[in-house]
Amino acid sequence: MHKPTHCGSPSVGPFEGVGLGAVGRFRVQGAKVLAVDLTGDAVRAKNGSMVAYEGTMTFKKLTGGGNGLRGVVTRRLTGEQMAVMEVTGNGTCYFADGARDISLVPLHGDTLHVEASNLLCTEAGMRTGTTFTGLRGASQGNGLFTTTVEGSGTVAILSTGPAIGLRVTPQTPLQVDPGAYVAHSGRLTQQLQTGVTFRTMIGEGSGEAFQIRFEGEGLVYVQPSERNTIGGRL
Repeated sequence: MHKPTHCGSPSVGPFEGVGLGAVGRFRVQGAKVLAVDLTGDAVRAKNGSMVAYEGTMTFKKLTGGGNGLRGVVTRRLTGEQMAVMEVTGNGTCYFADGARDISLVPLHGDTLHVEASNLLCTEAGMRTGTTFTGLRGASQGNGLFTTTVEGSGTVAILSTGPAIGLRVTPQTPLQVDPGAYVAHSGRLTQQLQTGVTFRTMIGEGSGEAFQIRFEGEGLVYVQPSERNTIGGRL
């Protein structure tokens, strides 16, 4: 597993920084633009996310998120919607999406679980798919499945506000608001806990409430802005 830079206090659980500068040929510029240097090779990115390029590039829309007919069928069944393009060329291509923040996650043969709406770009040789996540997806209104990225290379993820990675160990499990969840990696199990959120703890919650509890060994990536969920804004 990759090891982001430690920048937190062990007394509250260590905060792990995701990459914000450069990882390989991926570079984040101004927090909200991804620059990728290509030398005749390819990357896969969210369809329509290209904002500029230098050099010679070709763009090809991929069916089913790049996994062919099987990928189409899988995503229709699971509700995970991915419109992906493959970019090939020589030069530099720039990607962005809705002025959201971009973070870089390097993988070394492991798997990243990420919401489809938070996935911006991957190395072309990495494998994408879907995995069952249980009730967590239902609490977010995003279905019961999430997208997986497997292999070795760099993944660019999107977040509303700067994302951080929170370290989970067997001694330090983690509770996360579903609306703030972006992605996770490592050997983690997750459970949906109902009836309590951070806001209901201080008397400001209303309606049905959820938390996700992560246990095991790995990283959970969260954003400072929350999505709306079935239970309202938690």
